[in-house]
Parts: sequence; structure tokens; C-alpha cells
Amino acid sequence: MNKKNVRRLIVNAGIFAVVMALTFQSVFRNQNFAEIADAVGQMSREYLAASVFLAVFFVAGEGCMICYLLKGIGERTTLPRCISYSFVGFFFSGITPSATGGQPMQLYYMKRDGNSLSAASVVLMTVAIIYKLVLVLIGIGILLFWGAPLRNYLQAYYGLYFLGLCLNVVLVVVLLMVMFSQGTIRKCYYQIENIMVHFRLWRRTEARRENVEQFLSGYQETVTFLRGHKRLIGMTIAGTFLQRLSVFVLTYAVYRGLGLSGVAMLDVVLVQAAVYIAVDMLPIPGAQGITEAMYRRVFQNIFVGNYLVVSVCITRGVSFYLMLLVGLVVFLCRKVRNR
Repeated sequence: MNKKNVRRLIVNAGIFAVVMALTFQSVFRNQNFAEIADAVGQMSREYLAASVFLAVFFVAGEGCMICYLLKGIGERTTLPRCISYSFVGFFFSGITPSATGGQPMQLYYMKRDGNSLSAASVVLMTVAIIYKLVLVLIGIGILLFWGAPLRNYLQAYYGLYFLGLCLNVVLVVVLLMVMFSQGTIRKCYYQIENIMVHFRLWRRTEARRENVEQFLSGYQETVTFLRGHKRLIGMTIAGTFLQRLSVFVLTYAVYRGLGLSGVAMLDVVLVQAAVYIAVDMLPIPGAQGITEAMYRRVFQNIFVGNYLVVSVCITRGVSFYLMLLVGLVVFLCRKVRNR
């Protein structure tokens, strides 16, 4: 990682820390810390362990999908290595706006571990498209078959849900166009090259163009392979659905772990899914602040009394902040090992 990237990482980490501080201030304003700590301590150890397992499964699940696709297209890799890609990606996605930092770092380590750039690019693109597609399908399904309860729970955030769903639909369409139209990729590259040459940041060289054409050739071959192996795509979609579901069920595990009952599991799971869909595309590191604010509003009739703030602490603490810490540790371990 060069000095420019290090500076960028420091800036992103600083922004993340500021947003996190503001989020914590908002969540804990006028709250009794002793009561919150006591309630957290009373959570069932079995359900807490289940919550941690579901959070780890959510992040590691992406690594399983990466491994499955890489092996499916003939690349040599291992499951632990692919799971490390998912944790590194989670960390950098969590500290960068709109989760833009995750995939470049995953691509860097996949290439460093010997995977071809074209194969790694297509696999990450496939995982991203399926990830967003599953989220869109869940969002549309909730809207069609659970519309009235959704409006009742979301209230003022109902419009944000629509915005999040629409942004995800647009992104899926754009990614599909990029993935299945080699001409689109080529056109975008040469437009970028023209801009860089115009501002004298690059020089137009035949060597670079040959490398780009070689990359596009390998990229297209991999896409063609995936088109002919629908079972790979089908299994990845099924696996991604289970992966997404795990982080929604996590909230219900927290609900039961706090000794609460009376609200159906489906309601808790679908409300949590709606929160994720609403904030998923917002340009805020880790969607901090807005996620907690929306959570407190839409879950106020599910986690009653002091349990609302407690559930925010546990749910976000386990599913986001703890996984972010694990991702940081994995990233540092890889840095030390690759020296």
C-alpha cells in the first residue's frame, strides 16, 4: 500500500471515527448507562452466541461464495483465504462512503494470491450483482406481500425505504450492463483515458492498451463461462439468500435473548430487512447514524422501554462494529504475513 493509499485510509478512518462518535452521542443521549449495562448483561448467553455466529456467518458467507465461483471457473484457492477476502472487504466497506473501498481491496489481495485479474474481477462483480439482486427481490417481495405492516412500522421512513430500493435496482441494472457488455467497459475505459491524457496525467501508450485488451479478453471468457454454467449462478443466489437472511434473523435472536416475546419472528426479520434496504446505498461510512436513528423509530413497538437502546447496542455492536474489528485484525494479519 503506497503513501497515497495510506493517507486515504487515515482520512477515511478519521471520518468514520467522527461519525461513530456522533452516532454514539445520539444513541446514548439522556440514557442511564448503568441500566443499559445491566440489561445487556442479562441477555441470554445462548442467544448472544447465536447472534455472534449469525454475524460471522453473514461476513464469511461472502467468502464461501467467492471460493465457490473461483473454483468453478478453474482458479486455485482455499476457503480460509476467500473468507479473509470477505472480512477485509467488510472492513474497508465499513469505513468508506457507500462501501466503495471493499471490492478494490478484495481485488488487490485476490490478485496478490495468484488469481487472474479478469477472473477475480468477474467473480467479485458476480457476487456484488447477486448480493444486490437478492436484496432487491426481498425488498420488492416485502412491498408486495407485506405492504400495510411495512408502512405501519416505517412511518416517516417509508419514503427512505423506496429510495433505498430504487437505488439498489439502478445499481443492479448498471452492474449487469457492465458485466455483459464488453463494449460498454471498453468505451468507459477509453473515455477515462482521453480525459487523463487531456489533463496530461497519462501518456497514451500501446503497452497500456494491449494490457487493457488482454484483460477484456480474459474478462469476456470468464463471463461466457458463467453464462454456460447456470448451476454455479443458481447455487450462488441460494447461498446469498441464506447469507442475507442470517443478519436479519440476528435481530430476532437479540429479541429473544433479552427475554422478550409477543411479536412474530417474521415481523422482526422483515422490519430489519427493511432497515437494511433503506440505508444500504447511503453515502455514509457504515451507514452509521441513520441506521441507528431508523432502528430506534421502527423497532420502538417491538423492543419496548429501555430494551430499545439495549437492542441497538447489541444488534449493531455484534453485526457491524464487532465484525469491523475482526476485519481489521484479518487485514493486519495479512499485511504482516505478506511483508
